[in-house]
Amino acid sequence: MATYQIDRIDQKILSFLVKNARMPFLEIARECGVSGAAIHQRVKKMENLGIITGSRLLVKPKALGLNVCAFVGVSLSQANSYPQVVEALKKISEVVECHFITGKYALMLKIYCFNHEHLMEILINTIQNIPSVEQTETWVSLDQAIERQVWVKDYPNAGSEK
Repeated sequence: MATYQIDRIDQKILSFLVKNARMPFLEIARECGVSGAAIHQRVKKMENLGIITGSRLLVKPKALGLNVCAFVGVSLSQANSYPQVVEALKKISEVVECHFITGKYALMLKIYCFNHEHLMEILINTIQNIPSVEQTETWVSLDQAIERQVWVKDYPNAGSEK
């Protein structure tokens, strides 16, 4: 990805879009004091550079009956099996995030399940049956105190206004 120094206007654009990806570009333009065309150009440039990778709707898991959020640390019997394990995890719809991490575990998963029995079934009959998965440790989330996208206000590499 090319290096691009975002400026204060880009910061504002990102800040508005992170809070509401459906915010009309003309409204953002008014808030930034530039034309709607300038907003379109800047957003397109940030998309082309990979700074913005799209927009999506956020669905609250509990609204779908997914009442259990859990984090699962996964140990691998062979470190080089990482790509195959990730491919297997991609097929498990309950797994919503997978991070390759440092420390005791190779992977950290975030999963959503309907209840504790569903969680146990996914752990025992699915994740732990993936070849090279040696061990798992699970933490159940009791509450999500903070939920947000990346923080863009006062982003460290922001230059001066154009």
